[in-house]
Amino acid sequence: MSSNRGVVYLEPGKVEVRDIPDPKFEDPRGRKIDHAVILKIVTTNICGSDQHMVRGRTTAPAGLVLGHEITGEVIEKGADVEMLDVGDLVSVPFNVACGRCRTCRHGDTGVCLTVNDGRAGGAYGYVDMGDWIGGQARYVMVPYADFNLLKFPDRDRAMAKIRDLTMLTDILPTGFHGAVNAGVGVGSTVYVAGAGPVGLAAAASARLLGAAVVMIGDFNPDRLAHARKVGFEPIDLSSHDRLGDLVEQVVGVPEVDSAIDAVGFEAVGHGGKEQPAIVLNQMMEVTRAAGSIGIPGLYVTEDPGAHEAQAKTGNLSLRLGLGWAKSHSFHTGQTPVLKYNRQLMMALLHDRLPIADIVNAQVISLEDAPMGYETFDKGAAAKFVIDPHGMVAS
Repeated sequence: MSSNRGVVYLEPGKVEVRDIPDPKFEDPRGRKIDHAVILKIVTTNICGSDQHMVRGRTTAPAGLVLGHEITGEVIEKGADVEMLDVGDLVSVPFNVACGRCRTCRHGDTGVCLTVNDGRAGGAYGYVDMGDWIGGQARYVMVPYADFNLLKFPDRDRAMAKIRDLTMLTDILPTGFHGAVNAGVGVGSTVYVAGAGPVGLAAAASARLLGAAVVMIGDFNPDRLAHARKVGFEPIDLSSHDRLGDLVEQVVGVPEVDSAIDAVGFEAVGHGGKEQPAIVLNQMMEVTRAAGSIGIPGLYVTEDPGAHEAQAKTGNLSLRLGLGWAKSHSFHTGQTPVLKYNRQLMMALLHDRLPIADIVNAQVISLEDAPMGYETFDKGAAAKFVIDPHGMVAS
């Protein structure tokens, strides 16, 4: 193993690629573990959730190695790893999960009870998620490897599809989870808030599930243009603040069967002012009676950069009475990636879902990661995929 380098969060607005320690078979408390593997990173992606930390909108500490979207090659394995071999190419769910606790055994791996002393749920390179070292690096350690890792069945075929398969770690299952929980099915009319990568993945998932019409709302003209290019109905939120009217122009009525929030707590309203509950309130306005709302967009318990005092501790001005009166179903929380990634892998390998093109995947080097963060933060209609070892064909 050559020396390790990784993307490190320094202060709001600043990340840097630095030398970092080589991974060890140790948990965050320094205890030796034998159920882990060391991966050579093939691809690792920049996520919108990473941007929340880099913008200073969380309590992330300086020095945090970022990155929870990881695809890699097994180069070392612990003594207790039985189902994987050196040389295997694998997808890493962003959830760190033990596979043995009550929630993991129920399939709710996003809220594993054992991998984080602070709360339920663990993730790589993310604030308050258990201090697991991130994977925007050359190498990373992955615990509970037999349970967590999805092995690709054929190396050459996987490398030929790697720009698509790299999305299995987070955004594709997250978008799919949002669509499933929004009740999307054959003939559904669907509204997705946010035309970033997760919003596009949710829209693609809705189409895969049989939706009749998929609309995506955003203020960003480049992202809306890209959404139209890949086959979705763009909703320009800058035109006016009556979302129902905009929906009616597309489907003939001011409501949809299913709505998906792919924006989260940094939402802004029509006038450009940050309004953290605006998307959720709009969802309740436009979702039909007894419809469902999937919420894969991130909401935090602490937001030091919030513009409203209440929002600093995750308290939002939510019109819950409206949702209650309409008998809406809501589903929040981190996606249990293992629930979906195998079947989505098959859809990718068999050309059912060109997700890399849909999210406009752009491959960059590890050293160019700070540029990727800066460009993504400006609203680029792209998903940046880091290629630390130059393994991805141009």
